[in-house]
Amino acid sequence: MSTPATSHPRTAVITGGAGDLAQAIAAELQCAGFTVLAPGRAAMDVTCADSVRAFFATLTGLDLLINNAGVCCDASTLKMSEADFDHVVNVNLKGAFFTTQAAVKLMSRQRHGHIINIGSYSALSGPAGQANYAAAKAGLIGLTQSTAKEYGPRNIRANCILPGFLDTKMTRHLIEDAARKDDLLGSHVLGRLNSPQDAARFIAFLQSMENVSGQVFQLDSRIRRWS
Repeated sequence: MSTPATSHPRTAVITGGAGDLAQAIAAELQCAGFTVLAPGRAAMDVTCADSVRAFFATLTGLDLLINNAGVCCDASTLKMSEADFDHVVNVNLKGAFFTTQAAVKLMSRQRHGHIINIGSYSALSGPAGQANYAAAKAGLIGLTQSTAKEYGPRNIRANCILPGFLDTKMTRHLIEDAARKDDLLGSHVLGRLNSPQDAARFIAFLQSMENVSGQVFQLDSRIRRWS
């Protein structure tokens, strides 16, 4: 099914808009002709349903939602507080659920739209010290596939991107640790990492692939066993 013509300019919303990946995606989509809204927490708190509804109420149409808002609060399971577990799940997973709800209302009326969830390899590997983050990102894959199945008949797509370990404000402290960086690079068969711009280019390309939905795309060179 081809994407029907719309009466509004192509509009994209990127949550967690102040982040390095969000800014790279915004630049790439703007080059592709999108009007891009990249709200930070002050403009839209994804953990608050009322805040999400208020933001989306200002839109007359929506072509692309990118659920990029994310946070880490790493600790071993015994040392992880309930507050840190809840915070990570609320931002990474529940926030994506709230924005997806708001987006599909607009997209259903248009009979087209695309939701891209920014996942993580942690969802597949379950690293030590990331029970909250791994659980949230694994849930995001489930949310992606359920959304694709529910709303595919309305010409709404949903996909999940695992962009790889990126040099961003959230992870830079790990890359700057020489021992950790060596271990990290050693887990990649190519021995190198993506940049936010690399991931952004893939996302812009995926947006143009109108027949792709319900898929999970791992963008780095870590290799895992088939399940």
